[in-house]
Amino acid sequence: MSKFGLALGGGGARGLAHIGVLKVLEQNGIEVHSITGCSMGAIVGGLYSFYGNAKQVEDFILNIIHNPQFLELGIDKLSENNKPDKNYFKQFYDYVGTRVQALRALNRLSYFDEQLTEEMYSVIPDVSVEKFKIKFSAIATDLLSGEEINFTEGSLRKIIKASSAIPGIFPPVRFNGYSLIDGSASESVPAARVRELGADRVLAVDVSRELKIIDEPRNVFEILYRAEDISSYHLSMIRLKEANLVISPDVKNLDWTDFDKAEQIISAGEQAAEANLENILNLYRRNSYIVKLEHKFKKIVGEI
Repeated sequence: MSKFGLALGGGGARGLAHIGVLKVLEQNGIEVHSITGCSMGAIVGGLYSFYGNAKQVEDFILNIIHNPQFLELGIDKLSENNKPDKNYFKQFYDYVGTRVQALRALNRLSYFDEQLTEEMYSVIPDVSVEKFKIKFSAIATDLLSGEEINFTEGSLRKIIKASSAIPGIFPPVRFNGYSLIDGSASESVPAARVRELGADRVLAVDVSRELKIIDEPRNVFEILYRAEDISSYHLSMIRLKEANLVISPDVKNLDWTDFDKAEQIISAGEQAAEANLENILNLYRRNSYIVKLEHKFKKIVGEI
C-alpha cells in the first residue's frame, strides 16, 4: 500500500485552500498516510490528522472565523487595501502608522500579547500528536539559532502555536530552550520533511504569494521587504523539488489576512485538486519502486 504524504504550506488565510484539497482527496478514496505542515498548513494538517475528516476541520475553522471575538481581533486591519505585494512585516508597520507609534511598538515583541495569544490558541485540542492515526509533524523556526525544527511529538496545541507564530504579530513560543517563530521563516512548503514520517510519495500544496514585478522601491525598507520576498520565493522553489507533485490553488493574489474570503479560498483548493485529480490518482496508485526511481531521477536532473 502506498504511503501518501501531504506537505501543506503556510500563507495565512490562503492556507484554508488546504481544506478544499483534503475534501477532494476524501471524495476520491485517497488515504493520507502522513502530513507535515507549516503555519496555516500546520493548523489544517494537524486538525485533519486529529479528526480524520475534512468536513470537521472545515466546520471547526469556519466557526472560529465567523465568531464575533475573532472579528474583534482586527486581523483584517493588518493589511493595507489587501495589497499582496506587501509581506506581513510591512503590513504590520503600515498598520502601526506613524514613526512614533512604530518606535513604541518596537518595545514589544508582538502585536498580540502572550495572554491574548494563549486565549486564541486555547481552542486547539491539547492532545499528543504521536497518537494520531495519520502521522503528523509541523515546522517551526528557532529565532535564536535559525534552526528549522520539525516537531513529530508533543501537544498539538503547542506545536501549532509555534509553527504559526507570525513574527511581529504573535510572540515567540518558548519551548525546550527554543524561541520559536513561524515555520515559514525557514520552510514555506515542507515537502522533504513529510518523507521523514515514512511517506514514499508527496503531494505538496503551495499557497505562497505570487512574486510580482513591482515599481522601483522608494526607500531602504521597501528594498529590504522586496529582498525578503525574493529570497523566500526562490527558497520555496528549491524545496518544492522534493515533492512528487505540486498543486497551487488560485489564491496567490490574496492577502494572508483575507479570512473573510474563507469559503472562496476553500473552494479554490477544491478546484485545484479536481483539476489535478488524474495526476494525483496516478501518483497515489503508482508502484512504490517506480515512484522512488522517478523522484531520484528528478533530483539528479535538478542538480545538473
